[in-house]
Amino acid sequence: MKNQFVIGVDYGTDSVRALVVNTATGEEVGTAVHYYARWKQGLFCDPASSQFRQHPLDYLEGLENSIAGALEGLSDEVKQNIVGISVDTTGSTPVAVDQNGTPLALLPEFAENPNGMFILWKDHTANAEAEEINHLAHHWDTDFTKYVGGIYSSEWFWAKILRTLRVDESIREKAYSWVEHCDWVSAVLTGNTDPIAMRRSRCAAGHKALWHQEFEGLPSEEFLTKLDPLLGGLRDRLFSETYTSDNSMGTISKEWADKLGISDKAVIGVGAFDCHMGAVGADIQPYSLCKVIGTSTCDMLVAPNEEIGHLLIRGICGQVDGSIIPGMLGMEAGQSAFGDLYAWFQKVIVGPVRDLLGQEAADKLSAELIPYLSEKALELPVKATDIVSVDWMNGRRTPDANHTLKGGIIGLNLGSDAVKIFKSLVEATAFGARAISDRFQQEGVPIKQVIAIGGVAKKSPFVMQTLADVLNMPIKVASSDQACALGAAICASVAAGVYPDMASAQKNMASAFDATYEPRPEVVPIYEALYQRYQGIGQYIEENI
Repeated sequence: MKNQFVIGVDYGTDSVRALVVNTATGEEVGTAVHYYARWKQGLFCDPASSQFRQHPLDYLEGLENSIAGALEGLSDEVKQNIVGISVDTTGSTPVAVDQNGTPLALLPEFAENPNGMFILWKDHTANAEAEEINHLAHHWDTDFTKYVGGIYSSEWFWAKILRTLRVDESIREKAYSWVEHCDWVSAVLTGNTDPIAMRRSRCAAGHKALWHQEFEGLPSEEFLTKLDPLLGGLRDRLFSETYTSDNSMGTISKEWADKLGISDKAVIGVGAFDCHMGAVGADIQPYSLCKVIGTSTCDMLVAPNEEIGHLLIRGICGQVDGSIIPGMLGMEAGQSAFGDLYAWFQKVIVGPVRDLLGQEAADKLSAELIPYLSEKALELPVKATDIVSVDWMNGRRTPDANHTLKGGIIGLNLGSDAVKIFKSLVEATAFGARAISDRFQQEGVPIKQVIAIGGVAKKSPFVMQTLADVLNMPIKVASSDQACALGAAICASVAAGVYPDMASAQKNMASAFDATYEPRPEVVPIYEALYQRYQGIGQYIEENI
Protein backbone atom coordinates (compact mmCIF):
# COMPACT_ATOMS: atom_id res chain seq x y z
CA MET A 1 0.00 0.00 0.00
CA LYS A 2 2.89 2.35 0.69
CA ASN A 3 3.77 2.48 -3.00
CA GLN A 4 0.24 2.99 -4.31
CA PHE A 5 -1.03 6.36 -5.49
CA VAL A 6 -4.31 7.75 -6.79
CA ILE A 7 -5.33 10.88 -8.66
CA GLY A 8 -8.31 13.06 -7.84
CA VAL A 9 -9.47 15.40 -10.60
CA ASP A 10 -11.62 18.34 -9.51
CA TYR A 11 -13.48 20.34 -12.16
CA GLY A 12 -14.56 23.73 -10.83
CA THR A 13 -16.31 26.66 -12.47
CA ASP A 14 -13.14 28.38 -13.70
CA SER A 15 -10.52 25.64 -13.71
CA VAL A 16 -9.67 21.98 -13.20
CA ARG A 17 -7.07 20.71 -10.77
CA ALA A 18 -5.47 17.31 -10.36
CA LEU A 19 -4.01 15.94 -7.15
CA VAL A 20 -1.72 12.92 -6.74
CA VAL A 21 -2.13 11.32 -3.32
CA ASN A 22 -0.32 8.56 -1.43
CA THR A 23 -3.04 6.07 -0.45
CA ALA A 24 -1.26 4.99 2.73
CA THR A 25 -0.79 8.43 4.26
CA GLY A 26 -2.95 10.91 2.39
CA GLU A 27 0.16 12.90 1.50
CA GLU A 28 -0.40 15.15 -1.51
CA VAL A 29 2.67 14.55 -3.66
CA GLY A 30 1.78 16.45 -6.83
CA THR A 31 -0.78 18.99 -8.01
CA ALA A 32 -1.53 21.29 -10.93
CA VAL A 33 -4.30 23.61 -12.09
CA HIS A 34 -5.51 24.34 -15.63
CA TYR A 35 -7.72 27.37 -16.33
CA TYR A 36 -10.30 26.99 -19.10
CA ALA A 37 -9.14 29.14 -22.02
CA ARG A 38 -12.53 29.69 -23.67
CA TRP A 39 -14.35 30.28 -20.40
CA LYS A 40 -11.73 32.84 -19.38
CA GLN A 41 -12.54 34.80 -22.54
CA GLY A 42 -16.24 34.76 -21.67
CA LEU A 43 -17.10 32.80 -24.80
CA PHE A 44 -20.54 31.24 -25.23
CA CYS A 45 -21.91 32.97 -22.13
CA ASP A 46 -24.43 35.78 -21.67
CA PRO A 47 -24.64 36.74 -17.99
CA ALA A 48 -27.50 39.16 -18.63
CA SER A 49 -29.72 36.23 -19.63
CA SER A 50 -28.09 33.83 -17.13
CA GLN A 51 -26.61 31.72 -19.95
CA PHE A 52 -23.40 29.96 -18.91
CA ARG A 53 -21.90 27.32 -21.20
CA GLN A 54 -18.56 25.54 -21.28
CA HIS A 55 -16.93 23.95 -24.30
CA PRO A 56 -15.96 20.26 -24.00
CA LEU A 57 -12.52 21.13 -25.38
CA ASP A 58 -11.88 23.16 -22.23
CA TYR A 59 -12.60 20.01 -20.24
CA LEU A 60 -10.45 17.72 -22.41
CA GLU A 61 -7.49 20.11 -22.46
CA GLY A 62 -7.86 20.58 -18.73
CA LEU A 63 -7.95 16.85 -18.07
CA GLU A 64 -4.68 16.21 -19.86
CA ASN A 65 -2.85 19.34 -18.72
CA SER A 66 -3.84 19.16 -15.06
CA ILE A 67 -2.92 15.49 -14.65
CA ALA A 68 0.29 15.85 -16.65
CA GLY A 69 1.19 18.89 -14.56
CA ALA A 70 0.48 17.07 -11.29
CA LEU A 71 2.71 14.18 -12.38
CA GLU A 72 5.53 16.41 -13.57
CA GLY A 73 8.66 15.85 -11.55
CA LEU A 74 7.38 12.66 -9.92
CA SER A 75 9.36 9.45 -10.32
CA ASP A 76 8.51 6.71 -12.77
CA GLU A 77 7.85 4.50 -9.75
CA VAL A 78 5.03 6.81 -8.66
CA LYS A 79 3.60 7.10 -12.18
CA GLN A 80 3.54 3.34 -12.68
CA ASN A 81 1.87 2.85 -9.32
CA ILE A 82 -1.10 5.08 -10.03
CA VAL A 83 -3.84 2.58 -9.26
CA GLY A 84 -6.93 4.77 -9.64
CA ILE A 85 -8.37 8.04 -10.88
CA SER A 86 -11.71 9.58 -9.92
CA VAL A 87 -13.31 12.76 -11.16
CA ASP A 88 -15.61 15.29 -9.55
CA THR A 89 -17.32 18.10 -11.44
CA THR A 90 -19.82 20.90 -11.07
CA GLY A 91 -23.45 19.92 -11.51
CA SER A 92 -25.94 19.73 -12.82
CA THR A 93 -23.85 20.33 -15.95
CA PRO A 94 -25.34 18.17 -18.73
CA VAL A 95 -24.53 18.02 -22.44
CA ALA A 96 -26.29 16.67 -25.52
CA VAL A 97 -24.39 13.74 -27.08
CA ASP A 98 -24.67 11.66 -30.23
CA GLN A 99 -24.99 7.87 -30.28
CA ASN A 100 -21.26 7.51 -29.58
CA GLY A 101 -21.47 9.73 -26.52
CA THR A 102 -19.67 12.60 -28.24
CA PRO A 103 -20.80 16.04 -27.05
CA LEU A 104 -22.33 17.80 -30.02
CA ALA A 105 -19.95 20.77 -29.72
CA LEU A 106 -17.10 18.40 -30.64
CA LEU A 107 -18.76 17.88 -34.04
CA PRO A 108 -17.80 20.48 -36.67
CA GLU A 109 -21.34 21.70 -37.30
CA PHE A 110 -21.92 22.45 -33.60
CA ALA A 111 -18.45 23.73 -32.65
CA GLU A 112 -19.70 27.28 -32.00
CA ASN A 113 -23.24 26.42 -30.86
CA PRO A 114 -23.66 27.03 -27.11
CA ASN A 115 -26.60 24.61 -27.03
CA GLY A 116 -24.25 21.79 -28.01
CA MET A 117 -21.95 22.55 -25.08
CA PHE A 118 -22.11 21.70 -21.40
CA ILE A 119 -24.84 23.73 -19.70
CA LEU A 120 -23.07 24.90 -16.56
CA TRP A 121 -24.61 24.44 -13.12
CA LYS A 122 -25.38 28.16 -12.74
CA ASP A 123 -27.17 28.54 -16.08
CA HIS A 124 -30.70 29.75 -15.27
CA THR A 125 -32.16 29.96 -18.76
CA ALA A 126 -34.65 27.17 -17.96
CA ASN A 127 -36.64 28.89 -15.21
CA ALA A 128 -39.93 28.46 -17.08
CA GLU A 129 -39.28 24.77 -17.72
CA ALA A 130 -38.51 24.19 -14.04
CA GLU A 131 -41.85 25.75 -13.13
CA GLU A 132 -43.63 23.45 -15.58
CA ILE A 133 -41.91 20.42 -14.06
CA ASN A 134 -42.96 21.49 -10.58
CA HIS A 135 -46.56 22.16 -11.59
CA LEU A 136 -46.98 18.81 -13.31
CA ALA A 137 -45.18 16.84 -10.58
CA HIS A 138 -47.38 18.35 -7.89
CA HIS A 139 -50.51 17.33 -9.84
CA TRP A 140 -49.31 13.84 -10.84
CA ASP A 141 -50.15 10.56 -9.08
CA THR A 142 -46.50 10.26 -8.06
CA ASP A 143 -44.70 13.44 -7.02
CA PHE A 144 -41.32 12.89 -8.65
CA THR A 145 -39.93 15.89 -6.72
CA LYS A 146 -40.55 14.35 -3.30
CA TYR A 147 -36.89 13.35 -2.82
CA VAL A 148 -35.47 16.70 -4.00
CA GLY A 149 -37.21 18.87 -1.43
CA GLY A 150 -40.45 19.22 -3.41
CA ILE A 151 -39.07 21.87 -5.78
CA TYR A 152 -37.29 21.25 -9.06
CA SER A 153 -34.67 23.81 -10.06
CA SER A 154 -33.73 25.45 -13.34
CA GLU A 155 -30.13 24.52 -12.50
CA TRP A 156 -30.94 20.83 -12.98
CA PHE A 157 -30.92 18.14 -15.65
CA TRP A 158 -34.49 17.91 -17.01
CA ALA A 159 -35.19 21.65 -17.09
CA LYS A 160 -32.01 22.31 -19.09
CA ILE A 161 -32.71 19.46 -21.52
CA LEU A 162 -36.28 20.54 -22.13
CA ARG A 163 -35.41 24.17 -22.79
CA THR A 164 -32.61 23.22 -25.18
CA LEU A 165 -34.84 20.87 -27.15
CA ARG A 166 -37.45 23.60 -27.42
CA VAL A 167 -35.20 26.40 -28.60
CA ASP A 168 -32.79 24.58 -30.94
CA GLU A 169 -34.11 22.33 -33.67
CA SER A 170 -30.61 21.33 -34.80
CA ILE A 171 -29.82 19.98 -31.33
CA ARG A 172 -33.20 18.30 -31.19
CA GLU A 173 -32.45 16.40 -34.39
CA LYS A 174 -28.92 15.33 -33.47
CA ALA A 175 -29.05 14.69 -29.70
CA TYR A 176 -29.30 10.96 -29.02
CA SER A 177 -28.83 11.18 -25.26
CA TRP A 178 -27.67 13.54 -22.50
CA VAL A 179 -24.77 13.05 -20.11
CA GLU A 180 -23.63 14.79 -16.93
CA HIS A 181 -20.11 16.23 -16.93
CA CYS A 182 -18.90 13.88 -14.16
CA ASP A 183 -20.10 10.82 -16.09
CA TRP A 184 -18.69 11.91 -19.44
CA VAL A 185 -15.16 12.76 -18.27
CA SER A 186 -14.91 9.50 -16.33
CA ALA A 187 -16.08 7.59 -19.41
CA VAL A 188 -13.60 9.46 -21.62
CA LEU A 189 -10.74 8.11 -19.50
CA THR A 190 -11.96 4.54 -20.10
CA GLY A 191 -12.22 5.08 -23.85
CA ASN A 192 -15.91 4.09 -23.93
CA THR A 193 -18.40 6.95 -23.95
CA ASP A 194 -21.41 4.91 -25.12
CA PRO A 195 -24.23 6.73 -23.32
CA ILE A 196 -26.20 3.53 -22.81
CA ALA A 197 -23.26 1.50 -21.47
CA MET A 198 -21.54 4.08 -19.24
CA ARG A 199 -22.12 3.83 -15.51
CA ARG A 200 -24.07 6.87 -14.36
CA SER A 201 -23.38 8.62 -11.06
CA ARG A 202 -25.91 7.97 -8.29
CA CYS A 203 -24.99 11.40 -6.94
CA ALA A 204 -25.81 13.26 -10.16
CA ALA A 205 -28.88 11.21 -11.05
CA GLY A 206 -30.47 11.28 -7.62
CA HIS A 207 -29.94 14.94 -6.81
CA LYS A 208 -30.59 16.45 -10.25
CA ALA A 209 -32.38 13.99 -12.57
CA LEU A 210 -35.19 12.77 -10.26
CA TRP A 211 -33.79 9.23 -10.20
CA HIS A 212 -34.94 7.07 -7.29
CA GLN A 213 -35.33 3.36 -6.58
CA GLU A 214 -38.99 3.96 -5.73
CA PHE A 215 -39.61 5.19 -9.29
CA GLU A 216 -37.70 2.24 -10.80
CA GLY A 217 -35.25 4.80 -12.10
CA LEU A 218 -36.14 8.07 -13.81
CA PRO A 219 -39.62 9.65 -14.00
CA SER A 220 -42.04 7.64 -16.10
CA GLU A 221 -42.38 7.94 -19.87
CA GLU A 222 -45.98 9.06 -19.35
CA PHE A 223 -44.89 11.91 -17.09
CA LEU A 224 -42.15 13.07 -19.44
CA THR A 225 -44.30 13.04 -22.57
CA LYS A 226 -47.09 14.83 -20.73
CA LEU A 227 -44.53 17.47 -19.76
CA ASP A 228 -43.60 17.83 -23.42
CA PRO A 229 -43.82 15.36 -26.33
CA LEU A 230 -40.27 16.45 -27.24
CA LEU A 231 -39.10 14.26 -24.35
CA GLY A 232 -40.78 11.19 -25.79
CA GLY A 233 -38.45 8.19 -26.01
CA LEU A 234 -35.53 9.93 -24.28
CA ARG A 235 -35.94 7.95 -21.06
CA ASP A 236 -34.95 4.73 -22.86
CA ARG A 237 -31.81 6.41 -24.18
CA LEU A 238 -30.65 7.53 -20.74
CA PHE A 239 -30.26 5.06 -17.85
CA SER A 240 -32.14 3.08 -15.23
CA GLU A 241 -29.28 1.97 -12.97
CA THR A 242 -26.92 4.25 -11.06
CA TYR A 243 -23.67 3.68 -9.18
CA THR A 244 -22.06 5.11 -6.07
CA SER A 245 -18.50 6.45 -6.16
CA ASP A 246 -16.92 3.39 -4.58
CA ASN A 247 -17.60 1.59 -7.88
CA SER A 248 -15.40 1.34 -10.95
CA MET A 249 -16.34 2.98 -14.25
CA GLY A 250 -13.72 0.79 -15.96
CA THR A 251 -9.98 0.71 -16.60
CA ILE A 252 -8.06 3.56 -18.18
CA SER A 253 -7.73 3.30 -21.96
CA LYS A 254 -4.32 2.65 -23.46
CA GLU A 255 -4.57 5.98 -25.27
CA TRP A 256 -4.99 7.92 -22.03
CA ALA A 257 -2.46 5.80 -20.12
CA ASP A 258 0.14 6.53 -22.78
CA LYS A 259 -0.83 10.18 -22.97
CA LEU A 260 -0.39 10.59 -19.22
CA GLY A 261 2.53 8.22 -18.84
CA ILE A 262 0.88 6.06 -16.19
CA SER A 263 -0.02 2.39 -15.78
CA ASP A 264 -2.69 1.04 -18.12
CA LYS A 265 -4.11 -0.90 -15.16
CA ALA A 266 -5.37 2.22 -13.35
CA VAL A 267 -9.03 1.95 -12.39
CA ILE A 268 -11.36 4.84 -13.25
CA GLY A 269 -13.96 5.39 -10.53
CA VAL A 270 -17.56 6.41 -11.02
CA GLY A 271 -17.73 10.20 -10.84
CA ALA A 272 -19.74 12.53 -8.63
CA PHE A 273 -20.26 16.23 -7.98
CA ASP A 274 -17.46 18.34 -6.56
CA CYS A 275 -19.06 19.22 -3.24
CA HIS A 276 -20.07 15.66 -2.49
CA MET A 277 -16.53 14.41 -2.98
CA GLY A 278 -15.30 17.49 -1.12
CA ALA A 279 -17.28 16.37 1.91
CA VAL A 280 -15.54 12.99 1.69
CA GLY A 281 -12.17 14.76 1.59
CA ALA A 282 -13.13 16.82 4.65
CA ASP A 283 -13.86 13.63 6.59
CA ILE A 284 -17.61 14.14 6.82
CA GLN A 285 -19.26 12.08 9.55
CA PRO A 286 -22.94 11.46 10.41
CA TYR A 287 -24.77 14.74 11.15
CA SER A 288 -21.81 16.92 10.20
CA LEU A 289 -22.82 19.87 8.02
CA CYS A 290 -20.02 20.27 5.48
CA LYS A 291 -20.12 23.69 3.81
CA VAL A 292 -18.23 23.98 0.54
CA ILE A 293 -17.78 27.74 0.25
CA GLY A 294 -16.68 29.36 -2.98
CA THR A 295 -18.48 31.30 -5.71
CA SER A 296 -21.62 29.58 -4.47
CA THR A 297 -22.05 27.13 -1.59
CA CYS A 298 -23.01 23.52 -1.35
CA ASP A 299 -24.04 22.17 2.04
CA MET A 300 -23.66 18.43 2.57
CA LEU A 301 -25.04 16.20 5.33
CA VAL A 302 -24.93 12.44 5.80
CA ALA A 303 -26.89 10.28 8.23
CA PRO A 304 -27.81 6.62 8.65
CA ASN A 305 -30.77 5.64 6.49
CA GLU A 306 -32.36 3.79 9.38
CA GLU A 307 -32.47 6.99 11.46
CA ILE A 308 -33.77 9.59 9.00
CA GLY A 309 -34.54 7.70 5.80
CA HIS A 310 -38.27 8.03 6.51
CA LEU A 311 -38.12 11.84 6.34
CA LEU A 312 -38.94 13.96 3.29
CA ILE A 313 -36.95 17.15 3.86
CA ARG A 314 -38.64 20.17 2.31
CA GLY A 315 -36.86 22.66 0.10
CA ILE A 316 -33.40 21.11 -0.19
CA CYS A 317 -31.51 19.82 -3.25
CA GLY A 318 -32.21 16.19 -2.60
CA GLN A 319 -31.76 13.23 -0.31
CA VAL A 320 -30.09 10.31 -2.04
CA ASP A 321 -28.95 6.98 -0.67
CA GLY A 322 -25.18 6.77 -1.17
CA SER A 323 -24.64 10.06 -2.96
CA ILE A 324 -21.81 11.03 -0.60
CA ILE A 325 -20.96 8.00 1.55
CA PRO A 326 -22.23 4.65 0.26
CA GLY A 327 -24.72 3.17 2.72
CA MET A 328 -25.77 6.53 4.14
CA LEU A 329 -28.38 9.05 3.11
CA GLY A 330 -26.70 12.03 1.46
CA MET A 331 -28.43 15.40 1.69
CA GLU A 332 -27.58 18.53 -0.27
CA ALA A 333 -28.49 22.20 0.02
CA GLY A 334 -26.69 25.41 -0.90
CA GLN A 335 -26.68 29.05 -1.94
CA SER A 336 -26.63 30.29 -5.53
CA ALA A 337 -24.23 33.11 -4.72
CA PHE A 338 -21.68 33.42 -1.93
CA GLY A 339 -18.26 34.53 -3.17
CA ASP A 340 -20.06 35.60 -6.34
CA LEU A 341 -21.90 38.21 -4.27
CA TYR A 342 -18.62 39.75 -3.12
CA ALA A 343 -17.29 39.57 -6.69
CA TRP A 344 -20.38 41.43 -7.90
CA PHE A 345 -19.76 44.27 -5.42
CA GLN A 346 -16.10 44.34 -6.44
CA LYS A 347 -17.13 44.81 -10.09
CA VAL A 348 -19.52 47.61 -9.17
CA ILE A 349 -16.62 49.56 -7.66
CA VAL A 350 -13.83 48.56 -10.04
CA GLY A 351 -15.77 49.02 -13.28
CA PRO A 352 -15.78 52.84 -13.32
CA VAL A 353 -12.13 52.89 -12.21
CA ARG A 354 -11.21 50.83 -15.27
CA ASP A 355 -13.14 53.19 -17.55
CA LEU A 356 -11.69 56.36 -16.02
CA LEU A 357 -8.17 55.42 -14.91
CA GLY A 358 -7.27 52.44 -17.06
CA GLN A 359 -6.66 48.72 -16.74
CA GLU A 360 -3.57 48.92 -14.53
CA ALA A 361 -5.32 50.96 -11.85
CA ALA A 362 -8.35 48.69 -12.06
CA ASP A 363 -6.24 45.56 -11.67
CA LYS A 364 -4.47 46.97 -8.62
CA LEU A 365 -7.75 47.96 -7.00
CA SER A 366 -9.34 44.61 -7.86
CA ALA A 367 -6.52 42.70 -6.17
CA GLU A 368 -6.62 44.77 -2.98
CA LEU A 369 -10.31 45.67 -2.60
CA ILE A 370 -11.91 42.63 -0.93
CA PRO A 371 -9.07 42.11 1.60
CA TYR A 372 -9.25 45.83 2.45
CA LEU A 373 -13.03 45.80 2.84
CA SER A 374 -12.84 42.65 4.96
CA GLU A 375 -10.21 44.12 7.27
CA LYS A 376 -12.18 47.33 7.78
CA ALA A 377 -15.54 45.54 8.14
CA LEU A 378 -14.15 43.34 10.91
CA GLU A 379 -13.41 46.53 12.89
CA LEU A 380 -17.01 47.74 12.72
CA PRO A 381 -19.36 47.10 15.63
CA VAL A 382 -22.40 44.89 15.04
CA LYS A 383 -25.55 46.93 15.71
CA ALA A 384 -29.26 46.23 15.47
CA THR A 385 -29.60 49.28 13.20
CA ASP A 386 -27.08 48.03 10.63
CA ILE A 387 -27.78 47.77 6.90
CA VAL A 388 -29.42 44.45 6.04
CA SER A 389 -28.95 42.83 2.62
CA VAL A 390 -30.60 39.82 1.02
CA ASP A 391 -28.27 37.47 -0.86
CA TRP A 392 -30.50 36.47 -3.80
CA MET A 393 -28.55 38.31 -6.53
CA ASN A 394 -28.43 35.01 -8.42
CA GLY A 395 -31.74 33.70 -7.14
CA ARG A 396 -32.17 31.28 -4.25
CA ARG A 397 -31.09 27.66 -4.37
CA THR A 398 -32.23 26.58 -0.91
CA PRO A 399 -34.27 26.49 1.12
CA ASP A 400 -37.08 26.42 -1.49
CA ALA A 401 -35.43 27.02 -4.87
CA ASN A 402 -36.54 30.12 -6.76
CA HIS A 403 -34.05 31.47 -9.29
CA THR A 404 -36.26 34.37 -10.35
CA LEU A 405 -35.79 36.13 -7.02
CA LYS A 406 -33.72 39.31 -6.70
CA GLY A 407 -31.47 40.54 -3.93
CA GLY A 408 -31.76 43.76 -1.96
CA ILE A 409 -29.90 46.21 0.28
CA ILE A 410 -32.07 47.88 2.92
CA GLY A 411 -31.33 50.65 5.42
CA LEU A 412 -28.99 52.89 3.44
CA ASN A 413 -28.42 56.51 4.41
CA LEU A 414 -25.91 59.23 3.53
CA GLY A 415 -23.47 57.73 5.99
CA SER A 416 -23.46 54.35 4.28
CA ASP A 417 -20.09 53.63 2.69
CA ALA A 418 -18.48 50.75 0.81
CA VAL A 419 -17.26 49.04 3.99
CA LYS A 420 -20.69 49.07 5.62
CA ILE A 421 -22.37 47.81 2.48
CA PHE A 422 -19.77 45.06 2.08
CA LYS A 423 -20.29 44.04 5.71
CA SER A 424 -24.01 43.73 5.07
CA LEU A 425 -23.38 41.54 2.00
CA VAL A 426 -21.17 39.19 3.99
CA GLU A 427 -23.83 39.04 6.69
CA ALA A 428 -26.45 38.32 4.02
CA THR A 429 -24.53 35.28 2.84
CA ALA A 430 -24.30 34.14 6.48
CA PHE A 431 -28.04 34.67 6.92
CA GLY A 432 -28.66 32.57 3.82
CA ALA A 433 -26.51 29.84 5.36
CA ARG A 434 -28.50 30.13 8.59
CA ALA A 435 -31.77 29.63 6.70
CA ILE A 436 -30.44 26.33 5.38
CA SER A 437 -29.23 25.19 8.79
CA ASP A 438 -32.58 26.07 10.33
CA ARG A 439 -34.48 24.15 7.65
CA PHE A 440 -32.55 20.93 8.25
CA GLN A 441 -33.16 21.15 11.99
CA GLN A 442 -36.83 22.10 11.58
CA GLU A 443 -37.26 19.01 9.41
CA GLY A 444 -35.80 16.71 12.05
CA VAL A 445 -32.17 16.47 10.94
CA PRO A 446 -29.83 17.51 13.78
CA ILE A 447 -26.52 19.23 13.07
CA LYS A 448 -23.76 18.13 15.44
CA GLN A 449 -20.86 20.07 13.91
CA VAL A 450 -20.06 22.41 11.02
CA ILE A 451 -17.10 21.85 8.67
CA ALA A 452 -15.99 24.33 6.01
CA ILE A 453 -13.88 23.87 2.90
CA GLY A 454 -13.26 25.93 -0.22
CA GLY A 455 -11.54 29.15 -1.18
CA VAL A 456 -13.56 31.52 0.98
CA ALA A 457 -13.20 29.27 4.02
CA LYS A 458 -9.42 29.24 3.68
CA LYS A 459 -8.89 32.89 2.76
CA SER A 460 -11.38 35.05 4.66
CA PRO A 461 -11.33 35.08 8.48
CA PHE A 462 -13.92 37.90 8.44
CA VAL A 463 -16.43 35.86 6.47
CA MET A 464 -15.89 32.75 8.57
CA GLN A 465 -16.15 34.63 11.87
CA THR A 466 -19.39 36.25 10.71
CA LEU A 467 -20.73 32.84 9.67
CA ALA A 468 -19.89 31.33 13.07
CA ASP A 469 -21.59 34.26 14.82
CA VAL A 470 -24.77 34.00 12.73
CA LEU A 471 -25.01 30.19 12.97
CA ASN A 472 -24.04 30.38 16.67
CA MET A 473 -21.93 27.26 16.16
CA PRO A 474 -18.20 26.64 15.96
CA ILE A 475 -16.89 26.07 12.41
CA LYS A 476 -13.89 23.85 11.69
CA VAL A 477 -11.92 24.62 8.51
CA ALA A 478 -10.24 21.72 6.72
CA SER A 479 -6.49 22.15 6.35
CA SER A 480 -6.40 20.88 2.76
CA ASP A 481 -7.06 23.63 0.25
CA GLN A 482 -7.95 20.93 -2.27
CA ALA A 483 -10.55 18.97 -0.33
CA CYS A 484 -12.66 18.20 -3.42
CA ALA A 485 -9.71 16.74 -5.34
CA LEU A 486 -8.65 14.91 -2.18
CA GLY A 487 -12.16 13.47 -1.83
CA ALA A 488 -12.01 12.30 -5.44
CA ALA A 489 -8.68 10.64 -4.68
CA ILE A 490 -10.22 8.89 -1.65
CA CYS A 491 -13.07 7.62 -3.84
CA ALA A 492 -10.50 6.40 -6.38
CA SER A 493 -8.69 4.43 -3.68
CA VAL A 494 -11.90 2.55 -2.83
CA ALA A 495 -12.91 2.01 -6.47
CA ALA A 496 -9.41 0.61 -7.10
CA GLY A 497 -9.70 -1.79 -4.17
CA VAL A 498 -6.98 -0.26 -2.01
CA TYR A 499 -9.51 0.17 0.79
CA PRO A 500 -12.68 -1.88 1.37
CA ASP A 501 -14.90 1.12 2.06
CA MET A 502 -14.99 4.89 2.30
CA ALA A 503 -14.63 5.03 6.08
CA SER A 504 -11.36 3.08 5.97
CA ALA A 505 -10.00 5.32 3.22
CA GLN A 506 -11.04 8.51 5.03
CA LYS A 507 -9.31 7.35 8.20
CA ASN A 508 -5.98 7.28 6.40
CA MET A 509 -6.37 9.92 3.71
CA ALA A 510 -8.91 12.61 4.71
CA SER A 511 -7.95 16.16 5.61
CA ALA A 512 -7.21 17.37 9.13
CA PHE A 513 -8.41 20.78 10.37
CA ASP A 514 -6.25 23.82 10.95
CA ALA A 515 -8.66 26.50 12.20
CA THR A 516 -11.81 26.76 14.30
CA TYR A 517 -14.02 29.84 14.47
CA GLU A 518 -16.01 30.19 17.68
CA PRO A 519 -19.15 32.36 17.85
CA ARG A 520 -18.73 35.59 19.82
CA PRO A 521 -21.36 35.60 22.58
CA GLU A 522 -21.65 39.40 22.59
CA VAL A 523 -22.79 39.61 18.95
CA VAL A 524 -24.90 36.43 18.70
CA PRO A 525 -28.13 38.06 20.00
CA ILE A 526 -27.65 41.09 17.74
CA TYR A 527 -27.22 38.84 14.74
CA GLU A 528 -30.34 36.98 15.80
CA ALA A 529 -32.31 40.25 15.53
CA LEU A 530 -30.70 41.15 12.22
CA TYR A 531 -31.49 37.67 10.90
CA GLN A 532 -35.17 38.17 11.72
CA ARG A 533 -35.05 41.44 9.76
CA TYR A 534 -33.41 39.57 6.87
CA GLN A 535 -36.25 37.05 6.92
CA GLY A 536 -38.87 39.79 6.87
CA ILE A 537 -37.21 41.71 4.04
CA GLY A 538 -36.79 38.48 2.09
CA GLN A 539 -40.48 37.71 2.46
CA TYR A 540 -41.36 41.18 1.14
CA ILE A 541 -39.05 40.75 -1.86
CA GLU A 542 -40.49 37.32 -2.64
CA GLU A 543 -44.07 38.54 -2.50
CA ASN A 544 -43.70 41.95 -4.16
CA ILE A 545 -40.63 42.22 -6.40
